[in-house]
Amino acid sequence: MGLIYALVAAGLSLIFGLMDVVNFAHGELLMLAMFAVFVLRGVSGADPLLLMPVVALLLFGAGMAIYRGLIARALSVQFNRGMVQIFVTFGLAIFLRGAAQFAFGGEFKSVTGHWLADRSVNLAGVFLPLPQLAAGVVCLLAFAALLAVSRTEFGRALEATREDREAVALIGIDRDRIFALGWALGCATVGIAGAMLAGFYYVNPNVGTSFALIAYVTVALGGFGSMLGALVAGILIGEVEAVTAALFEPAWKQIGVFGIYLVVLMVRPRGLFGKL
Repeated sequence: MGLIYALVAAGLSLIFGLMDVVNFAHGELLMLAMFAVFVLRGVSGADPLLLMPVVALLLFGAGMAIYRGLIARALSVQFNRGMVQIFVTFGLAIFLRGAAQFAFGGEFKSVTGHWLADRSVNLAGVFLPLPQLAAGVVCLLAFAALLAVSRTEFGRALEATREDREAVALIGIDRDRIFALGWALGCATVGIAGAMLAGFYYVNPNVGTSFALIAYVTVALGGFGSMLGALVAGILIGEVEAVTAALFEPAWKQIGVFGIYLVVLMVRPRGLFGKL
């Protein structure tokens, strides 16, 4: 779960670090990915593992469309730009949640009968559910892919745009294209997380809200704009959540998460790896 938190936060951190926009619809994009798996499995019968690349591509396209249709216009506003960006993404979140509830209803749904369902592996007496284990491995591979992308020409252009979005135009980098691709890549990462999460977690129009809250805490804990920080903070939050649930009631598991976040906030306000 910590690795899923980390991957969800990575997309959020990528978008914020690139263009200083907090995507308040990030949780709803996760929900959209989970419903995409639910629908595609019902239509094709394919396993969520096979559907994961398809869902990632769908979210990539959705991210590109959201940037072109909404975010680019919000960035072009001359006055109260920050408030406009907040209301645009917040309004998008409400729209996506309402559209999902209209299309699928408010009932809890699940993706069942797939390859890894109800299976576990025994590691020295510790039984690990295979869906969660596979999700963790896929999330690690996704982080490795993000690291590989950072070493490409596009990755260097992305980093340059993050460092100085005004100066990159002087060396021939199309800032608007980088923003669009960065937003799409951030949405694709949450698409991967949502596709894997659908294999063992319930699907509901409101499922993204709790994960979005944890993602915001993960980004702030790791440091705004830091991908490494998102990975470390996600794993840390997953561990703290599990330990809290084991020591106290499971319903209290998030108390430990917010407790450690408040401690870090007081000691290091910019986060573990943040530079802001």
